Amino acid sequence: MPRSPPHGPNVRVVADTNTVVSAFLWGGPPAAVLEAARAGRITLLTSAALLDELADVLGRDKFASRIRQVGSTVPAMLSNYRALVTLVEPLPMAATSRDPDDDAVLACALAAGADLIVTRDQDLLTLGTFRQIRIVSSADALAALAESGG
Repeated sequence: MPRSPPHGPNVRVVADTNTVVSAFLWGGPPAAVLEAARAGRITLLTSAALLDELADVLGRDKFASRIRQVGSTVPAMLSNYRALVTLVEPLPMAATSRDPDDDAVLACALAAGADLIVTRDQDLLTLGTFRQIRIVSSADALAALAESGG
């Protein structure tokens, strides 16, 4: 059974890499999730593995033009994100999903004591919850925060 709706800055959120990339490069609801962390409305948590994945994804050639269009650089984006998040150290976890990258997100959320995992990944969204941690889109995360007054 999922946890009750989270409240205020005690809301602990793990953002999947796809959400962070979308926030930096296209804005919209994913950017609003990061803004909620900047404003202290949520606590955003990540792991070294997820930071490494973010650096790898942002460094892909297919994003170079977009990164220039938004007037940033990969090092600046990574630095901004590191300043925004709290780092946790996940424990080893048995393979749970068909994608090892998804397992890194789940392990991070467990270590973080997360209330929410925010993702665009359909494999994760299909789960709905993982050990009582709600898995939602950025729009659904924002709606849950609005409902709870966070």
